[in-house]
Parts: sequence; C-alpha cells; structure tokens
Amino acid sequence: MYLSIILLPLLGSIISGFMGRKIGITGSHIITCSCLILSSLLMTIGFYEVGICGSPVHINLGSWIDSEIMSISWEFYFDQLTVSLGLAVLYCSSLIHIYSIDYLSADPHNQRFFSYLSAFTAGMLVLISGGNFFVMFVGWEAIGVVSYLLINYYFTRIQANKAAILAFTMNRQGDMLMSIGFFAIFAIFGSLNYSTIFTLVPYMNEISISIIGLLLLGGALAKSANIPLHSWLPGSMEAPTPVSALLHAATLVTAGLYLLLRCSPILEYSPTILLIITIIGSTTAFFAATCGLLQNDLKRIIAFSTISQLGYMMMAIGLSQYNVALFHTVNHSFFKA
Repeated sequence: MYLSIILLPLLGSIISGFMGRKIGITGSHIITCSCLILSSLLMTIGFYEVGICGSPVHINLGSWIDSEIMSISWEFYFDQLTVSLGLAVLYCSSLIHIYSIDYLSADPHNQRFFSYLSAFTAGMLVLISGGNFFVMFVGWEAIGVVSYLLINYYFTRIQANKAAILAFTMNRQGDMLMSIGFFAIFAIFGSLNYSTIFTLVPYMNEISISIIGLLLLGGALAKSANIPLHSWLPGSMEAPTPVSALLHAATLVTAGLYLLLRCSPILEYSPTILLIITIIGSTTAFFAATCGLLQNDLKRIIAFSTISQLGYMMMAIGLSQYNVALFHTVNHSFFKA
C-alpha cells in the first residue's frame, strides 16, 4: 500500500505524458485525478496507521549502489514527519488537479500539463519518503526538473524562459552545496542512512557537524527560497496559476524545510548552525514582507508572502522548535494553496 502511494501519481504522469494522444484530454483528466485521489485516500490510511497509531513503516526494495564500504539501497521510510507532509502534498495536489481541469479548459496542451503536475507530485513523495539521503536526492532533483518544465509551460514567451532558467540555476547552486554536504556526511560517517548517521552524531567533532549543517542549509535555502537564494520565487509566477499554487506556494518550497526537519538530530548538536538559521529566517520573514507591501501584481504579492512565511518556519527550526515548524509548514500549505 505504501509503495502505491508513490507509484500511482507516477503512473498517471506516464500515461498522460506518453499516451496523451491515445487517451485524449478527458482521459488524461480522469486518469491523473483518479490516481491522485486514490493516492490521497491511501495516504489518509497511512496517516492513521503511522501518525496516530505510531507504527513507522520501512520498505527496502533492494540494493542500488554497493561499492566497498558504500552501500545504498532503494528504501522508503514512512514516519510521522513523512505522513504529515504527505497529507498536505497529496491533498493540495489533488484539489489543484481538479481545479486545473476547468482553469485550463481552453488550453491545447492539457495532457502535457497534467503529466507534469502528476510527475511533480510523485517526485515530492519520493523526496519526503526516501529512506536515505540518496533516495531523497532523487526526488529533490525530480521536483527541480519538473519545476523548470512547469514555469516554462508557455515556452513561446521570453519572460517564461527567463524565469524558468533563473529558478533552475538558482536551485542548482543549492543542490551543489547539498551534494557536497552528502560527500562530507559520507566522509565522516561512512554511510548515508538516516538511522546510522543520527545514531553517530553525538560522538562527532562539532566543527565537522557545523560544516555539514551549513552545506545542507545551502540546499534548503535555495529550495525554500530564503535569503540570499530567494529571488527565483517571485519570477516563477510566470507559470499558469495552478502551478503557482501547487509548487511555489504549497509543496515545492517545503522541501528545504523537510530536509532541515529530517536532519534535526544533526543540527541539534551545532549551536552555531541553529543561530545562523534563526538569523536567516527572521531576516527573510521581515525583508520579504516589506517587499510584498510594494508590489502591484497579486501573484507576486502572494510569492513574497510565501517567502515571508518560509522565513518564520526557518526561524522556528533555528529555535529548535521543530514541531512548530512542521505545524506551520502543513498549515501554510493548505491556506496558501
């Protein structure tokens, strides 16, 4: 059941993308929406089992990389953090799919659009349910690519091209820092599994933990549009409105916060990083809100409001209030979408 939560949106995306001509626009709508609604129902059951009854699920699909001391498997891990974010991602995504049917009814490329939306949802689910840093990174890169495709949906417009390239290159910078962070984690801990790393953190040197925290923070700042890597988010409003609602207000921007929440055992052992996160978060919250006051375009105002809210979440993480950060993340996903 837990694997089908991830596979259903992916299946919908593949069918809508590669067989769009065969199934037609209505077929594409029906398939992608029903896949997502089914996935949402399964996630609701998962939320009851994992979140409320407190029994995490771990799925190992087999080995992926096996080289001397480095062994990485395809594994998925559903715990309370995963299901609470998964609920927000799937509910928002399903509603936005249904909304897009009417919103883009006059658009000739419906199948392509719905394929991208479902692919994004699948990437996001892989990201939040990955059982180690590598599987998470697969989902992380997937949503980066789909974000580029969706911002550039009207690819004949120069402004859309510029916005998509800006978003993509800015996220690249964050991803580069984050992958260096993975190398550092592997160099110090000899593993990329969450459980192994979090068990060993208390015995490690504080400076090395701070460096790892800084590098992971770099990746999170780019994805979650915090200062100084925030300027791609207002530009990405070039995309159709359902995309702005799904990616740049509700789900994509929570990926960076998810990374920091997931790595909270690492951050907790480095007071320096927590202080940096608090400063960046509070600055972002204030700065973006003041920028939003001076905008004329509603979608840009919403983008700056999102950046400001993400600053609050960052600040909560910096103050070690991870439960508050998670609550606000899920809460913000719903009201902003």
